[in-house]
Amino acid sequence: MSRTRGAWGVKAKWAAGGLAAAVVLLTGYAMVSGDGDDFAKGKDGRPAGSGSATPSPGYSAPEDWTEPERWAALPRGARTDKYGSEVGFAHTTEGAAAMLAAASSSPVGSGKTSVDEQLRIYYSYVGKADRSDENAEQIELAAGDTDRSLAREMGVRAGQPLPPGAYVHSTVVGYEVIKASSGEVSLWLLSRVVQKNGETAKEKGSYTHSLAGAQWEDGDWKLTGAATGRAQQGAQGQARPKMVAPGDAAFNSSGSTAIREAS
Repeated sequence: MSRTRGAWGVKAKWAAGGLAAAVVLLTGYAMVSGDGDDFAKGKDGRPAGSGSATPSPGYSAPEDWTEPERWAALPRGARTDKYGSEVGFAHTTEGAAAMLAAASSSPVGSGKTSVDEQLRIYYSYVGKADRSDENAEQIELAAGDTDRSLAREMGVRAGQPLPPGAYVHSTVVGYEVIKASSGEVSLWLLSRVVQKNGETAKEKGSYTHSLAGAQWEDGDWKLTGAATGRAQQGAQGQARPKMVAPGDAAFNSSGSTAIREAS
């Protein structure tokens, strides 16, 4: 079961959400919610949390930008695995958040399909107890459905490359810890998902919340169904973090921490 909100491209959220797809597979349940591209816009008309949550050099913040009170510079993985994913994250709460953020980033476009990205995330970040040929096949089939849906939405035949300049991408811009220990961390993740159907098309965006749990396994953090199930149980009866982006004044009362570029 899943819950969604927003008028555009539900399939796009799954195309850009490898972690969300894995959570559905492992637990049968994922909380996802969002608003359309009119959400949290600054006075210049661009979403307050679009792109990186960290203002880049030369960036001029909108007049109504409110500096988040809680920032985290999540650590990078120590190495890149054979699938091209960062792995080897620090044995800290921030390290677990960094892994889950990395598992939520799956750019589709420029030759990368949803199948490519979701299988990469599955093999790089899902714990051993949840990996099987059957689960990998389910991920591939679901991702294939997403690719076909995106192809139709973007005006090309299934199996063809997306139009030039077309993409779907998710970036985690904030998180809130539900529970943390040395062996397990559960989080709410706030992501910005964007979709562009071609070079001249308007980019559409939405924010989503997803819930996931990570376990420390063989020297690294891994997404597991057991940890995510416990996270879902722990979140029952609790209010979800407010759906507000870094830069919005309400973010500072949301309980979330904004993410700076990885250190």
